[in-house]
Amino acid sequence: MSTAAGLRQSSRSLLKKQAKRTLNHSLRLSSTTTSQVTLGLRREDPARIWERRCPLTPDAVSELVEKDGVRVLVQDCDRRVFPVDEFVKAGATIHPTLEPAHVILGIKETPLNELVTTPVASDSGKPMARTQLMFSHTIKGQPYNMELLSRFLGTGEDAKLLPRLIDYELLTGEDGKRTVGFGWFAGVAGALESLSAMSQAHLEMGIASPFLHTPRPHTHPSIPSIRAALKGIGEEIKKDGTPKSLGPFVIASFLTTGQVTQGCLSILQDLPIVNVKVEDLPALVSNPGTNLHQVYLVHALPKDYLTRPDGGQFLRDHYYRNPDQYKSEFDTKVAPYLTLLLNGVGWQPSFPRLMTNEQLATALTLANQVGPARFRCIGDISCDIQGGLEFLPRESTVSEPFFNHRPEGLPAHLPSVQIMSVDILPTTLPLDASQHFCGVLMPYLRSLIKEYKGEKNGKEHAKSLNRATVARHGVLQSQHAWLEENVNKWRAESGKTASAGASAAVTNTPKKKVLLLGSGMVAGPTIDELCKHQDVEMIVASNLLSEADNLTKHHQNAKSQLLDVSDATKVGELISQADLVISLLPVPFHPQIAELCIQHKKHMVTASYISAQMRELNDKAEAANVLLLNEIGLDPGIDHCSTYSLLDKLKSENKRVTSYISFCGGLPAPEHADVPLGYKFSWSPKGVLTAAKNSAVFKLNGKPRHIFADELLRRYFPDVPISNTLKFEGLANRDSNAYIKTYDLPKSKEMSTMLRGTLRYPGFADLMQLFKGIGLLSSTPETKIQLESWNDLTRQVFQSSFGVKFSKKPSSLESAFRDIMSIDDASKLLQALEWLEIAPSKDRAASRLPPVPKQPTLPIDLLATILAHKLAYAPGERDMVVMSHEVVASGEKDVKECHTADLVVYGTPRASAMSLCVGLPVAFAAREILSGKVRMRGVRGPSDPSVYTPVLDGLAAVGIGMKENVKLYNPGMESVLAKGLERPLL
Repeated sequence: MSTAAGLRQSSRSLLKKQAKRTLNHSLRLSSTTTSQVTLGLRREDPARIWERRCPLTPDAVSELVEKDGVRVLVQDCDRRVFPVDEFVKAGATIHPTLEPAHVILGIKETPLNELVTTPVASDSGKPMARTQLMFSHTIKGQPYNMELLSRFLGTGEDAKLLPRLIDYELLTGEDGKRTVGFGWFAGVAGALESLSAMSQAHLEMGIASPFLHTPRPHTHPSIPSIRAALKGIGEEIKKDGTPKSLGPFVIASFLTTGQVTQGCLSILQDLPIVNVKVEDLPALVSNPGTNLHQVYLVHALPKDYLTRPDGGQFLRDHYYRNPDQYKSEFDTKVAPYLTLLLNGVGWQPSFPRLMTNEQLATALTLANQVGPARFRCIGDISCDIQGGLEFLPRESTVSEPFFNHRPEGLPAHLPSVQIMSVDILPTTLPLDASQHFCGVLMPYLRSLIKEYKGEKNGKEHAKSLNRATVARHGVLQSQHAWLEENVNKWRAESGKTASAGASAAVTNTPKKKVLLLGSGMVAGPTIDELCKHQDVEMIVASNLLSEADNLTKHHQNAKSQLLDVSDATKVGELISQADLVISLLPVPFHPQIAELCIQHKKHMVTASYISAQMRELNDKAEAANVLLLNEIGLDPGIDHCSTYSLLDKLKSENKRVTSYISFCGGLPAPEHADVPLGYKFSWSPKGVLTAAKNSAVFKLNGKPRHIFADELLRRYFPDVPISNTLKFEGLANRDSNAYIKTYDLPKSKEMSTMLRGTLRYPGFADLMQLFKGIGLLSSTPETKIQLESWNDLTRQVFQSSFGVKFSKKPSSLESAFRDIMSIDDASKLLQALEWLEIAPSKDRAASRLPPVPKQPTLPIDLLATILAHKLAYAPGERDMVVMSHEVVASGEKDVKECHTADLVVYGTPRASAMSLCVGLPVAFAAREILSGKVRMRGVRGPSDPSVYTPVLDGLAAVGIGMKENVKLYNPGMESVLAKGLERPLL
């Protein structure tokens, strides 16, 4: 089987399993396939007089008809950018209702009186659910469209044939970025409409500027025509300049790095643009000699206008964690000097507004002092009503693109502000926007067509379509389940009752109550994800109330509570009131929490390994009908989920696994890894140091291997070839062979390789071995030392380990090292110890270190304390998670295939990669348990598809999914690892 065929078959298998789960094993895709698929191209809502866009071009229709054998129906519409006759010439048929269509496409939401929800017949005579694609404007719970959403939801057998609703806004790539949309065209049109509106404001002041001839986007046939006109304006400015009475034209772009920004900046480049900084604005505007033959563009960055009341500097990472500690001074630092403000950024309630109502008055007062044309015009491309610009009262229309606004209470002597806030900007560029949209949509459309035909399907696009599905078979998809509450509210207010085509859960269902114990680094993503769903209420209980407050303050459906986990009575009381308990406490606390969950018959989720104590609770949990779900973080967690999914797929294809290799590591991003060990810590390093003293058992390249604890840091893998750009070394993890049973793999003698390992940057093992060699990892009671100062730690440990004494001079320590190791190792070790400030140094000034323990302490604990301090992540630094599986399997005619699954995740300003990869699987699993779809009971890991499939789907939906690939087997990985392991040791 070819690689491509293997991927298509795998994707088709996955789609079948997802459909099977959704319909409770009562409906399969293969039972409702059809030889010819019919597409319906609907007209847009007649009330939207400016909507001329179309999701398919006549050329695309011709290609679908001739090459794909698709039947295309089109509704007649005189307003559409492409005349209906062009579609007929392309092979389409005019149809008034589109009822025969399997797939119906439009741009905006379908008018309710034109929505087709009845099933369509297949070749076999069995009815099929059709698919509707649109920008539905339902996924944020928009009240005005809950009736539309309710038409896709229902109860009973008939509901299984309700249409599948796919929202273009949710179509994303593996990186989580949107792939289908009109953002670039919104930016282009927004800049043009804003410049045109500005010129009219200046004309009302009695001044004509070159921008009076700015082309409005809907008046030109295409973007090249618009660019030609705008370039003419640019040439006029270069030649004659802008009016002196208006002063230099200064445009501020308060935009993001997305498509809207790219479109806006692209069109502005046709003008004689000169980029300036915020600090340059006062001199630029006040200088009578400023060149008026240019247009000045300033990119206002958060650090330019956000300040902290405590006087601290702007730090990006700190800002995203503590937005309430910042205030915008845009009204005084930027706004007064502007001719035009272009705003393309949305606003979240927890963040400071760009400008408040009160700040508008301040900005206009200062602008009036600077010059008569300052800060009179705003183009709000985001059209975020009462958002970042609190004073934005409404959207404008293409017919009336701008309006003058005078907020209540604005002093009479100040001018009103002119605002352009058209909310349908891309519709003014219908030809270019439609051609672009059609091009990016076609691969997804072909994937749908293949699905209806029952053909092998492209995995990537099928996954994207699943992520973009809001409702299917009458049921909201898991990530949108919270919308039930909004539909319930609409039904209650409108007096509607639930039926086929109405919500399957339109009742006053009580909210699910989740108790989360702990407030550590991984809690944030768990809370954020679960609180997206309004049918969930959370209590975050912690002995650090300030941490819990910070995690819950942005969520209306979460609250914090102070808790001493040793207070069993209080813990039991909280558990009894919950539907599900999430324990993110230290590992030793899990069994006692689990006992209380069993007592109160509540399910529990934790990311930790299944301990012996926890496993002993299995029978009790089963008897109480309780699930104690463990190992649902990163490693263990995502590694299990992705492995089970991959192995399940191979078993369904009757392929025999002969080799399994898995590596995972949490590391600093490469740009922040230039430190000793090439490693940084988000929590206590004690676990990492202890793991370096474990033994390891595994099988590699046909040979059983056993690395004793004393040899682990020497018998590492110097090259783990999983990346073409990053270099890694690896350490074997404990007993890999135990996972043969866990994953239900063939017996050990049938497996050539069974290996699980930890990834590190090169040099980690060698340096850690040197630390170990001089006694810094010692943990036996007799090695405790009474430390005098941190820079004397190494000398005291060395003297204790080797029974020698020497002076505190750096040269004495280096000389002692050279007696037991090579010159290079001695130099490398001393350099690292000096950097850590635990050895005397002449060259490095001491920094602030934690207090020296007052009592005798183990060397390993002293080293852990220093590493936690010196190798902590600084503000603005990011971490990285890397995971890679390689599974070798034999298919037809014993042809070996190499299947890989890889994950690379980088931390963000709001959350570390580690916290995302641990916290999100916990949240996704908890959500499935709350829904009642998980039937496992007892002490379990994520071994069942009811857990691992939605977890993997959830991760993919947020852009951190595993990327799978398959190729013909090459023994490269096993050979490289075996060669590295068997290298001679010095």
